[in-house]
Amino acid sequence: MMAARKRKMLALAAATSEQTVSLNKHNKDTELKPKDSQTALKKQPSQRENAQSAEAERSWYFTGNEQQHRLGEDFFKQPCISLAKAFLGKVLVHRCADGTELRGRIVETEAYLGGEDKASHSAGGKRTERNTAMFMKPGTIYVYPIYGIYLCMNVSSEGEGAAVLLRSLEPLQGQAVMRQLRAARRKEGARQLKDKELCNGPSKLCQALNISRCFDRRDLASDPDVWLENDPDTSPAKPQDIVSAPRIGIESHGEWAKKPWRFYLRGHPSVSVVNKEAERQTLSGNVMNDLSPHAVKPDTRQHNVKRT
Repeated sequence: MMAARKRKMLALAAATSEQTVSLNKHNKDTELKPKDSQTALKKQPSQRENAQSAEAERSWYFTGNEQQHRLGEDFFKQPCISLAKAFLGKVLVHRCADGTELRGRIVETEAYLGGEDKASHSAGGKRTERNTAMFMKPGTIYVYPIYGIYLCMNVSSEGEGAAVLLRSLEPLQGQAVMRQLRAARRKEGARQLKDKELCNGPSKLCQALNISRCFDRRDLASDPDVWLENDPDTSPAKPQDIVSAPRIGIESHGEWAKKPWRFYLRGHPSVSVVNKEAERQTLSGNVMNDLSPHAVKPDTRQHNVKRT
């Protein structure tokens, strides 16, 4: 009987030991799970990382590049004619509300000097609610309507009431969006536009880059949604590549209409209007002495100001 009791006690001790080992193993596994879970979470990318990765894939301009290549306020502190030529080859960027970036290289500009430039909206120093941006710091955007339905984009320069009209761009990024924006203003069933036709005019580039009236008086040097960049892959235009021609759409302004203050890149397909005579004069070096507002006598006649 004693032997049977001893065997029973030994069996009970073994069972208790087995349960203890099993419980300890369970507790150890339970303690490891939170740590293992944290390790697994670390291995999975966060939502922010996913968004950054998607942005890098969506745009060939990587995050932060706009700060590296963006032109600051010092660039805009130039006389009007100098700035009009300096714009050529630079890249205009509009970051839309959904993050899409539309880019176009400037290939054509016009200078409007204010003061005695009778073709300027600020001729004679006239200030109005509409042209206020022309008298603000260099780099201020001036957007105004023409024909009641189209818009033109200008940028103020040094000089009282002076500004540069952006006439044409070469589309670089976002052409599909640009095409949709342009199509919305065209007749139904119209042919599809070629890339070179998307921004080859002052109102066309405003449509294609979705530049609206709300951009008026904004600072191109610091605005988060619209800015100007250097193109790191393009060399500055050489003087012989820049054509000086009379401005367009100001024929009623007498001698001031003949001033060759329109500048464009020779041979570029996105230029709005080619002037063969001006190109021949530029090539021969026989450009008119025209780069001063005093090159012609002031025209004291009254004219209606209109630009296209």
